[in-house]
Amino acid sequence: MGAAIILALILGLAFANGANDVSKGIATLVGSGVTDYRRAVAWGSLWTVAGGVLASLLASELAATFSGRGLLAVAPESQAFLVAVASGAIGWLAIATLTGLPVSTTHALLGGLVGAGIAADGFGGVVWAAVAKKVALPLAVSPVLSLGLMGASLPVIRLAFRRLNGYCVCVERRELVLATAGGATLRTGGHSLAVVTGADCPPQVISRVNAMDSLHWLSAGLTSLLRGLNDAPKMLALGLVAAAGSVSGQSLYVLVALAMGAGSYVAGSRVTATLAGKVTKLSPDDGFAANLVTSVLVGVASQFSLPVSTTHVSSSAVIGVGMHRGDVRWRMVRDMALAWLVTVPLAGVVAAAAYSVAGLWR
Repeated sequence: MGAAIILALILGLAFANGANDVSKGIATLVGSGVTDYRRAVAWGSLWTVAGGVLASLLASELAATFSGRGLLAVAPESQAFLVAVASGAIGWLAIATLTGLPVSTTHALLGGLVGAGIAADGFGGVVWAAVAKKVALPLAVSPVLSLGLMGASLPVIRLAFRRLNGYCVCVERRELVLATAGGATLRTGGHSLAVVTGADCPPQVISRVNAMDSLHWLSAGLTSLLRGLNDAPKMLALGLVAAAGSVSGQSLYVLVALAMGAGSYVAGSRVTATLAGKVTKLSPDDGFAANLVTSVLVGVASQFSLPVSTTHVSSSAVIGVGMHRGDVRWRMVRDMALAWLVTVPLAGVVAAAAYSVAGLWR
């Protein structure tokens, strides 16, 4: 029964992760007007699930990092500890999602591990040097790298893809016209569909596919895939311990991936609205560049088992777009930065309290 409860908490954590983090790959699609929330969230959810499943093959080292091994003096295995860590992360992610603030699941899990570790063994129970080296340093550096890459790559991407914005494939509706023997014309009232290619689509177009938009869709899918790849092992770290052999590792990856996808689809719109329109204005070029930078950094981090925060990378990329435009809503950036700063301590406090409460049941 205890393992089932912990497993349910892990799936709840995965759901909360999806609800808050799906925005990091798809907000640019909505903000630049490429598509609406419903389609964007569905696209991000699909690729998040794919990334979570792919993580079972490519990102197992991250699971070891977030199991507590090396970060805590004694590797935790008690059910009370696992409940505490999951509760701390879920509690903070739920609050942030309800308020529309993009925060880091990585930071929330770190805060849960540290808070529960202190509650269990005091401050000496945490290997602070390992926390700084394995987690804090990559998380601190990733936003700076993201801003730097955006500043360097955005002008190049705009120049390289400027011509693509002028070409599209359009589907237009045409009224059927028949010529009579006397030279008169007869409008039948029927319609036909025709495919038109060129720089401009006529006003009667009913569907349009732009080359830049297509690349933007692909970049959003790639970002969501890599986000799932990077985040799933962090939650699996606790799930593998909770299963205690009752569920195979592969099955747990699938369950966590599906829970992430469900959270993305059901509750992903609120945080998406923040990144899509409350930080800066976005064009399709800008959105593609932001997703490209996010994909590169998160992909490299996953390859080297560095637990960077997709939240920090993608949000900083969007801020970088605004800085290049000279149009950043700094009040929203301030609120986001404050949420990032308090994630670890607040998740830690909740985890410590949960550990104390769980201890009363033993």
